[in-house]
Amino acid sequence: MPESFAVVNCSQLLTLAGPRRPRAGVDLRQLSIIEDGALLIRGDRIEAAGRRREIDHLIQGDFEIIDAGRRVVLPGFVDAHTHPVFAGIRANEFEQRASGATYREIAARGGGIRSTVRATRIASLSDLVKAGKRYAQWFLRCGTTTVEAKSGYGLTIEDELKILRAIKQLNHETPLSYVPTFLGAHDIPDEYKSRRSTYVNLVINEMLPRVAEEKLAEYCDVFCEEGLFTTEESWQILSAARCHGLGLRVHADQLSLSGGAKLAAELNCVTADHLEHTDAEGIQALTNAKVQPVLLPGSVYALGSKQYPAARAMIEAGLAVVLATDFNPGSSPTPSMPMVLSLACTQMKMTPAEAVSAATINAAYSLGRGDEIGSLEKGKRADFVIHDCEDYRELAYFFGVEHPSQVYCGGRRAFSRNSVLEARP
Repeated sequence: MPESFAVVNCSQLLTLAGPRRPRAGVDLRQLSIIEDGALLIRGDRIEAAGRRREIDHLIQGDFEIIDAGRRVVLPGFVDAHTHPVFAGIRANEFEQRASGATYREIAARGGGIRSTVRATRIASLSDLVKAGKRYAQWFLRCGTTTVEAKSGYGLTIEDELKILRAIKQLNHETPLSYVPTFLGAHDIPDEYKSRRSTYVNLVINEMLPRVAEEKLAEYCDVFCEEGLFTTEESWQILSAARCHGLGLRVHADQLSLSGGAKLAAELNCVTADHLEHTDAEGIQALTNAKVQPVLLPGSVYALGSKQYPAARAMIEAGLAVVLATDFNPGSSPTPSMPMVLSLACTQMKMTPAEAVSAATINAAYSLGRGDEIGSLEKGKRADFVIHDCEDYRELAYFFGVEHPSQVYCGGRRAFSRNSVLEARP
């Protein structure tokens, strides 16, 4: 790919240009769509975005022209909650759930997170990187250019560090961008089941200092849930993480009304994730503290649950909602943000425009990268996708389809379905 190029003949160019902050309320629906749009790229940055007639005179002789063929162009999806480094799969548990077993029942029998922990501990760093590269291609094929990447399948000092080192290596060796999060408090490992406080102390006094010393994570997350980590334990871990300079995120109220949303508000966390059981009081607490909710409808779908987060109530309360896949081997084995958009619209009654904002600009701000990615504006990184549709609403409407024709990360083509784009009929 040459250093400079222009993307022209876009049926809709969704720039999401607007105020430099997370979008809430009516702003969630403002996508700043340019009909017959064009995008000018120089190096890894966006130089200009506008109507074709406004951009034409800026296209110099050294620019290559990429014809979008009357397709939709929008920012790369920013997936703000994933678990992309692990060993093994849990197709057997998928079969068990299809036969009526619940997530909690499977976990009580030694399955769930601890099943993946056992496989991941055995795997080498190179094994994890090899598997991670496969999943990176899946994300790119679905139009995602940045992911938040959690550890949490090691639950020992060295295994957690191994996962975070794999994430760091993947960030250097794939076009996908990774934002690392330490999740040592994902579950209580088998060897500490009768010594909970010892494991919590291990996370606080040994894991966190090592992670911070090696600068392997930007955030710390805790699975605050009945049977996992109590609100008091979660408070202790997250408070220690803050002392080490890490941003705070929380798995909150996923399986029950555990108090996770209120804890996230009390600690002024960056995000509270899941929130399937969060009530009106929890939503108000998040609103007051300006915590961004990260909603994960893919996990609700995959677990066969009916309890989706109250997205409309959150939007009406003024929260800057984020959508993410929760990609993981157990409860949400999907890298597909378009599938998540469809679930957001059909099951949580978000509009297609709200869903796009939640999966791009709002997600970028939740990762501290709102000034760098999430919209197509001058000076931002050239992460964008040409989707094989004429109207952005088709992304959620035609579900189960891989819409991206071409994906660009930092101005370089990271995925192409066809070497040459033909114009849509």
